[in-house]
Parts: sequence; C-alpha cells; structure tokens
Amino acid sequence: MQRSRTSRPVRSRSVRGARSSRPPGGMGNHRTRTVVGRLMLVVMLVAAAVKLVEVQIVNAAEFSAASSRQRSTPQELPGPRGSITDRNSALLAFSSQVRALYALPQRINQEWDKLAEEGKAKGAKEPVPNGEERKRLIAAKMKQVLGDQVDEKDLLDKLRREVKYVVLVPSVEPGKAREITKAFPEIGAESREERQYPGGTLAADVIGYANWRTEDKPGRLAGLEGLESYRNQLLTGKNGKRIVDTVANNEDAVIPGSEREQIPPTPGSDLELTVDADLQYRVQQLLSDYVRRAGARNGTAVVMDVKTAEVYALADDKPYDLKNFTSATKEQMNPFAVTSPFEPGSVNKIVTAAAGIEYGLVTPTTVLNVPGSLNYPGYTVSDAWDHGLEKMTFTGVLAKSSNVGTLLTAKEIGEDRYADMLAKFGLGKKTGIGLPGESAGTVPPRSQWSQSTFGNLPIGQGLNMTVLQMAGMYQAIANDGVRIPPRIVRAEIGPDKQRREEKRPDGVRVVSPETAKTVRDMMRAVVQQVPGKPDLRGTGPAAALEGYQISGKTGTAQQVENGRYSNTKHWITFAGMVPADNPRFVVGLMLDAPTEGGPDGKSAAPLFHEIASYLVQRYRIPVSPEPSPIQNLIVR
Repeated sequence: MQRSRTSRPVRSRSVRGARSSRPPGGMGNHRTRTVVGRLMLVVMLVAAAVKLVEVQIVNAAEFSAASSRQRSTPQELPGPRGSITDRNSALLAFSSQVRALYALPQRINQEWDKLAEEGKAKGAKEPVPNGEERKRLIAAKMKQVLGDQVDEKDLLDKLRREVKYVVLVPSVEPGKAREITKAFPEIGAESREERQYPGGTLAADVIGYANWRTEDKPGRLAGLEGLESYRNQLLTGKNGKRIVDTVANNEDAVIPGSEREQIPPTPGSDLELTVDADLQYRVQQLLSDYVRRAGARNGTAVVMDVKTAEVYALADDKPYDLKNFTSATKEQMNPFAVTSPFEPGSVNKIVTAAAGIEYGLVTPTTVLNVPGSLNYPGYTVSDAWDHGLEKMTFTGVLAKSSNVGTLLTAKEIGEDRYADMLAKFGLGKKTGIGLPGESAGTVPPRSQWSQSTFGNLPIGQGLNMTVLQMAGMYQAIANDGVRIPPRIVRAEIGPDKQRREEKRPDGVRVVSPETAKTVRDMMRAVVQQVPGKPDLRGTGPAAALEGYQISGKTGTAQQVENGRYSNTKHWITFAGMVPADNPRFVVGLMLDAPTEGGPDGKSAAPLFHEIASYLVQRYRIPVSPEPSPIQNLIVR
C-alpha cells in the first residue's frame, strides 16, 4: 500500500559568514545622536549669523541710539560728615541719612508709551498706562506716602518737564523712599546727608551750618558758616566709589537700579568743643532777656575758664535758628564776641592798674590828689561825678572808676611802658581762637601817639577790642598774671575713634603773680557797698554774689556818632571773676547802647550777677571762706 507524503515547514538555516542587515546592539543610536547634534549646531550657527546680521545691519540704528542714551559712569561717594559735640559729648551738629527722590521724565515717557502701544497690539486684558498716566500714578503714590511733605500738583509739574533728570523731593526718610521705589522702580533714590542741629539756636554763630551743594563733585554737605566752614576739611569724610548707568550728557541722571561695584566711603572726624551746652543755653537766655529789659540794640557774653582759657559759653542776644538758617541775616551769623570790636571804656583801666603795681609806682593804699578834670589839646577829661580835689586811694581810683586818677597814674607809667603792657595783654592782635572772621581790634601804633592819644587810651577810648579779648585780659589777672590764648575746640575724634586733644597755646607772662593777686584784691572794691557810706561804694555792687568774693570792673564808653562822641549812646561793659579768692571763671559782657536804667543806672553788673549765680550752682563752686574786706576808697 503506498503511503502519502506530508509536507513539513522548511527551516531556514543561517549561512555561516553572512552579514546581518541590522547593526549590532546600540550602534545605531549613537550615530543618530551625532547627526542630530551636528544639525543643531548648524541651526545655532545660522541663528547667530542671522542675529548678527540683524544687530549690525537691520537694527544697527536702533541699538546705536539706545547706546547713545546711556553710559556707564564712575561716581564718587562722599564720606559721612563728622559730628560736633559740646565738652560733655552732647550733640550740637550731626548728619542723618535721607534720600533724594528723582526721576528721568523723558525716559518714563519713552518706555511707558512703548509698553502701552505693545499692550494694545497684543490685545492685553488690562490696559497698560502710558507715560502720562504712569506719572499720575507716581505722583498719587508719593502724596499718599509723604503726605504734607509734598504737593501732588507740584510733583506732576516736575514729572511733565521735558528734561532728562529732575529731583522730585530732596529729603525723604529712607523707609518711605523704599516704599515708593519698590512700587515704582523708575523712581531713583539717591543717598544724601541732612545736617541736624538739635539745639536750634544754641551756639548758632559758633557752630555755623552745612548745607547740600549740588555744584560740588561729588555732591556733599559743605560747611558754609562758623566752625562747619572753618573746620570743613576735618569734618568732611573721604570718598568711596561706585559705577552707575547714567543718561548720556548728564552724569547726575543715574538710571534707577543701575548702581554696582561700590567701595565704601570713610566718615569725617568729629569735633569736641570746649562749650558747655547747658551753660551756653542759660547764658543765651539770660543775655537775651537782659538786653530786652535794658533796651539795648544787642549784647554779647563770654564765659572762660581761668586756668585753661577754654570758652565755656560765647553768646549773642539774637541767635538764629540753625534749623532754619536761610532766614538768618549776615549779622546774626557772626559771633559778635569775636568779630565785632568796640571801644571798651573803663574795663581797660585794668591795664593802668596792672602796670602801676608791676612797676612799683603805686600800691593799693597810695593816696592820689585827684582834681575834677584834666585838660588836653582840644578837650577836657572829667570824672562821671562832679567833684573838686579828692584824696583817693589807688584802690578808690579803680573802684570809683576815676578817669582823672587813672590818667594821672598812666602819666607816671609813661607811654612806652604803657604800650608794652597793652601788647602783653594781647590787644591789637587776634586771639587765634579758631573761629572765622575774628577781628584783631585796633591799637594806634606807638609811633603815631600824640598827647591827646595818651589822654584816651588809659580810659578805654581811642582803641577797640572784642569781648573775647576783653575777657582774655581779665583771665590773665585771674590766672596769676599768665594770659592764655582762648580756644573753643577741645579735641578731634577721628574715624578710628581715637581722640586727639587740640594743642594748648603757650601762656604769655603779663605781670608777676604778686601783681595779679594785688589787682584782683583791689577790684573786689568795685562791687563793694556799705549802707549809708557812699564813699565806700564802688561802681558795680549789683554784681556782688552772696557768699562769694567777686572781682570785676564796670565800663562805659561813648559811641561815635556823626564823627563825634555821643553823649547819649554808650558801650556798656563788665568783666569779672568768680570767685575772686580762687578764680574759676571769667565773664565778659557788652551791651550796645542800652536806654533803660536800673538801680545802678545803665550797667551790665546785674547781668554778671545772674550768670555768676548759675556758674557757682552748676559747677558746685565752694563759697569763699570769708567775705571781702572793706577797702578805703576816699580819704576824708
């Protein structure tokens, strides 16, 4: 029987040595990535080339214009200004940080007008404000934050100016400035210093003021009056640096937010004055009140330490307010005690007293025969009271302020020795206190003296001096005959906080310690008064202070009016020491043409009493061990 054949599937056999049509594991992926990478690189190079063509050819004009609108500018940053303090570290002047808010009006228009157009073109859901609308928003926000400090209409007017750069508000508290610039980045905030004077009128003409001056490069506070000006270089700090983007052709117009690469500035040094702020305040107060009551045109006072000649107070009766210095007059800005000389009158008799004792010509008890007047070529010198021939002790000549007795003694001294004594007391030369505008006063050159000249000088006419010089004369007698030039700056404190004392001036020996003590003791009689005994009364008993020995001298000098000495207008002076037995302070006072009298007539003695009362309380000066002895003035 024949079997049927069944067909079977044919198995394919691999042929040894034949190549497969698929690459071996992973090799295809690597080749693909290489190809793709090369294609991407080609695309990037093409794109870069297209961009380069666009920048250099298509948009070249636009980019060139943008570049011309701004530039990188190096700027200096002014160092913070140093402070001014009194002798007890109370701040008299210091700087606080503020911000000047500014804008670039033309740039705001360009940017926001463009953004508004782009928003319209893209169909933005919320309309984008244009330049004018943005400025309204800015002004409204600034009014909201700054309140009464700004006027919204004024801000808008500034923002609408066709200018590259405008200061909107010159002084804004930093926190408020941050709130505004955060809301509106196109508003710039420039760091500035603002000078603060917490005392207002306190020692205004001594301190002076500093103000922001945009003409300075870099812009900084600059001292313009007083010590702020005189010591400006020391108070001014060293500059730092920064790089900013500014609008072309206007380096002040810093593009907000572009500041970078800052090098911090170094602060200026601080000044410590010899002035005591509390005493200065009280002296100003007492002086202003007394000038008003006396009906004087003005008045000046100086309080000086006897041993160091440090000025504790230097005051005028009409100080200006440093917080509002723009309203001050030029006269108010000058410290009269330093800049304004006057004829001193009888306070100058201390020169004759010192010379007469020093040269052994008189003693306190020497009796002089004093007539009622003396004749000089063209004029007659009399005493303030009518009298015939009086037998006066030399102490009485000083205490009663006898012009005639003083001239008789000066004649014995002689012109040469008298001129030498004037020079030793520092008259005719600046004291060198270190304040701007100091006057040297005037003393006629010895070669130009005539007989009439020597009839004026010993009684305080024909020469002039400042109140500071006058106080310096009495400081010499109070300091055992050694005059020390006054100073008002005590120390400098550098940025490193190192304190450097001002060099103390060398003293000048005027008279011997014995002469100085004798003259001090004689001048106690000026404030002497014994009830019912007018012969024992000096010219200034109102200066006396209970419990303390007081030495001093009154003065009255005729003012020149229409080329002649006036019989109605006078310089009224007083210079004194407290206490006389152990001097601590000298006080010099001047009143310009007072019109109201008191129990002692037109006198500055009561004002000395008021100031001396405060001095002994504030500095706890011990009372004198014993009262001043009564001295004989007129021999009957």
